[in-house]
Amino acid sequence: MSASAMAHISPFRALRYDPARVDLSKVVTQPYDKITSEMQERYYAASPHNLVRIILGKREATDRAGENTYTRAAAYFRDWRRQGVFLQEAQPSIYSYVQHFTVPGGSKELERRGFIALGQLEDYSDGVVFRHEQTLAKPKADRLDLLRATRAHFGQLFMLYSDPAGEIDGLLTSSATPEVETRDEYGVLHRVSKVSDSSLIDLVRSKMRDKKLIIADGHHRYETALNYRNERRSVADTAPPWGIRSFSTEIPPYEMVMMTFINMDSAGLLILPTHRVVHGLASFSAEGLRQSAGQFFSVDEVDPAVDAGRASSILREAGRSGTTLMAVTAERVFLIDTPKGVGSNFFSGLSIRQQSLDVVQLHKCLLEGVLGISEEAIRNQQNISYVRDAGEAMARVRSGGANVAFLMNPVGMRQVRDIAFAGEVLPQKSTDFYPKLLSGLTIYALE
Repeated sequence: MSASAMAHISPFRALRYDPARVDLSKVVTQPYDKITSEMQERYYAASPHNLVRIILGKREATDRAGENTYTRAAAYFRDWRRQGVFLQEAQPSIYSYVQHFTVPGGSKELERRGFIALGQLEDYSDGVVFRHEQTLAKPKADRLDLLRATRAHFGQLFMLYSDPAGEIDGLLTSSATPEVETRDEYGVLHRVSKVSDSSLIDLVRSKMRDKKLIIADGHHRYETALNYRNERRSVADTAPPWGIRSFSTEIPPYEMVMMTFINMDSAGLLILPTHRVVHGLASFSAEGLRQSAGQFFSVDEVDPAVDAGRASSILREAGRSGTTLMAVTAERVFLIDTPKGVGSNFFSGLSIRQQSLDVVQLHKCLLEGVLGISEEAIRNQQNISYVRDAGEAMARVRSGGANVAFLMNPVGMRQVRDIAFAGEVLPQKSTDFYPKLLSGLTIYALE
């Protein structure tokens, strides 16, 4: 990282829901890309001011150029500001954000701490912000249309930084008194506290200056913000430098985006596995899978009646020594581990770091090599579904609705960090950082 490349963060005067006007639990939402059609309906019914109307509004049969989900979003945003549903903070602040949650499928309770601030938009080539996933064009086009219409950011970009001593969390924890508290539909408790002390904010900013940032969640929205920044720069005919590296307050608002910063070294950081469920294969057989997979891995039979809890325990234990997967078919279950190295021709263009990932071994050797599902088909989710819950993945297969479920251990934070900092990416749906950051706790209006 060059001497000039640094993480530039800034306080801001957030727009926030007026608690006297709305019940916060009825208006905030999960991130837009986690909202199913059922959730959308539930959010619509919860409150006439639920944020879903802005970030993922319903499409109408009569939609056209001047009347569509984006123009309606802009109208809601404008009206709610005028009506006082959203109130703007009087002074620039950053916001401590704490989440208390139970690990899904277990009883262990964790607490994840972070803070919300504006972050400088940086091209990946600048060596400040790093991605770990590829993005798709369609979601970025959708988010760009919304950003153009509303000129505001409603959701949090989930950014990771390294602070092994936990200094920044310590500074904010000692000064923060929760003002906002709400529980989401997954039982996660969210607490937000405003921090307006300018000397404390400056201290946090100075400690963030030498940090590299990894996008944990929000790759599409980050790249959308970059595209929007470039559009605005071209119209305004402006570009750095304008004091940007010296924490100038003259930075145009479209050069910044709202982020939640989480310490990747904290004990509260949890990554869940995302299991793969394969369906629609005409000639699939469990025995054929066992024999073909045996060319590349050791394959052992597991009790076909194994339940999700036991399957996860077996996976976790076997995974301590390296790549481990579990294949669940309607009649049989296989533990697949100890790669034999004969599948190396599948890994062209991938580094040793990437090849060591369970998810890469699964995608290249088993999905593409053994089952013949192309990389494009995987990307378009033609024969594959992604499921967080192991029990649900197994049930889909055992009910006859799918060919095979591949259960996985989660990718490790160290693996994510090393791959991102090396300028490489993981396959899609490799990481599931839990819990998600709620949308609507703070809003960044560009004007």
